[in-house]
Amino acid sequence: MYDIIVVGAGHAGCEAALAAARGGSTCLLITSDLSAVARMSCNPAIGGVAKGQITREIDALGGEMAKAIDATGIQFRLLNRSKGAAMHSPRAQADKTLYSIHMRRAIETEPLIDIVQDTVTGIIAIDGRFSEVELATGRRIRATSAILTCGTFLNGLIHVGMSHFPGGRSVAEPPVQGVTESLAALGFTHGRLKTGTPPRIDARSVDYLKVTEQPGDADPIPFSFSTISVAERNLVSCYLTKTTSITHEILRQGFDRSPLFTGKVQGIGPRYCPSVEDKIFRFPDKESHHIFLEPEGTETIEMYVNGFSTSLPEDIQIKALRTIPGLEHVKMIRPGYAIEYDYFHPWQIDATLETKLVRNLYFAGQLNGTSGYEEAAAQGLMAGINASLKIRGKMPLILGRSEAYIGVLIDDLITKESNEPYRMFTSSAEHRLILRHDNADLRLAKAGFDAGVVPKASYEQVNNLREQIDECKQRLQEIRVPPDEINSLMVNIGLQEIRSTTRAASIIKRPGISLSDLVESSETVRTGLAPLYDNRRIVEQADIEIRYEGYIRRDQLMAERISRMDTLAIPCHFDYACISALSNEGREKLTRHRPSTIGQASRILGVSPADISVLMIRLGR
Repeated sequence: MYDIIVVGAGHAGCEAALAAARGGSTCLLITSDLSAVARMSCNPAIGGVAKGQITREIDALGGEMAKAIDATGIQFRLLNRSKGAAMHSPRAQADKTLYSIHMRRAIETEPLIDIVQDTVTGIIAIDGRFSEVELATGRRIRATSAILTCGTFLNGLIHVGMSHFPGGRSVAEPPVQGVTESLAALGFTHGRLKTGTPPRIDARSVDYLKVTEQPGDADPIPFSFSTISVAERNLVSCYLTKTTSITHEILRQGFDRSPLFTGKVQGIGPRYCPSVEDKIFRFPDKESHHIFLEPEGTETIEMYVNGFSTSLPEDIQIKALRTIPGLEHVKMIRPGYAIEYDYFHPWQIDATLETKLVRNLYFAGQLNGTSGYEEAAAQGLMAGINASLKIRGKMPLILGRSEAYIGVLIDDLITKESNEPYRMFTSSAEHRLILRHDNADLRLAKAGFDAGVVPKASYEQVNNLREQIDECKQRLQEIRVPPDEINSLMVNIGLQEIRSTTRAASIIKRPGISLSDLVESSETVRTGLAPLYDNRRIVEQADIEIRYEGYIRRDQLMAERISRMDTLAIPCHFDYACISALSNEGREKLTRHRPSTIGQASRILGVSPADISVLMIRLGR
């Protein structure tokens, strides 16, 4: 008998199994296809706005995703460099085949993980507690806990034009049937969502003279804090082009055969990643939309057409593609498609990702109505950690909204009702100045170490880094820079000259001057900081923390005030029906979501401030 069974080996399943095993639990990973471990079924990339921050948080908590993309990436870029530090987001193109191989190797070399290639068709619970899973072969396997990470496979239905057929991720991958039905029999409620993917094209058929090249960064930043450099992995360029008015006209010609517009697709798709036909329908006055051409690897001719997700008929897809600059003679390898699948309303899980209805059963990934590899991996990681912690009789790991984007993600899932796939944005986080990608290890290493998934050596290394950053900041408060060492730099960037020696920390706070600039210009600073200024991380962190010191302090004070509400617990079987002073909607939403704290209750849509006041009075607060 295993401690934990993980169902599904996508991005959520891989992180769940690895986290559980690294936490000391025996784990069985069940997947329908061992060749599809951590497959990138859509965009061949990791990271991006908010997603890059999540990936670095996964790494800080002992996950594998960042290491995998560092080892298999083919282009690295830091997005939003022109904006403030809170908006900087790492992103990398992946060799999707090598990425899958890396993840499979990580799982196969973990001694506490066993693997079975089969399909789970049923979940069995006894007296409100998970008991075993049933496989397509008829075999039943028992475990203390189970983590379901079935992605888009639950009763998956693929649409291309007016044709549709069962599928979990592509034409060759069958859906999973039976799991939804067994969970519904246990009392879980579920819905239907839709996502899609664009066509893949032959990279050799692109006219590169008509598209704009987008190379990787000259000095790329790794995703994992343990990776020294990824400069040698910057292997390819991506390319930018755009649709035209002719493209839009051809796409409109296919509307009468569109599964979206003819009602064949019932599931709701992602608002912020719509299909190209949905974009031209919703924005008829927009003359063009950006199209990004992204290689799927270094040993393949397959290229991903980012921005052209569609489920229109094949003949419309290829005809429209050939009206895009650079794609006039393009060859389509496989068409885009839409896929409908079952998901379970995430208000049925708590902050540990354990279901409220069946103990020791955890949901993670697109099963909870999210989209994106990174969001799925983060949930898998947290489910694996918490399932293992519970088995060992330890307190769960629950991250607050001011501690991590992962905390924001999970809190949004359990408190906000959404009828579309959830996607993380930086705007979703109230404290994004604190939750930067560059300090994820400094924020989360202790939590990962306490949970048993971050090694002691890594944790001590982060503690040493924190001490060196603080030492650097203290020295910058003490070092006084003479005017003759800095005024030429001040003049060059349009700032007023200083007339007397000035604290280095004060100079850094002036617009346009970084700590690196100061080190390069001032012998006094170089001498005073030696040898700390040789460490890029120390310089980067000290610069940001000094520059944004006032804003960070204000954000932290706000976070502390808000977090007090999350310390006010609500009994798990609290009877909201007996409180007549609650609004009808508030009573209904509180009964459905069953929040564990007053803070969670306050974030549920439909629960008013008056309802919260009534609750606090009733609970004696």
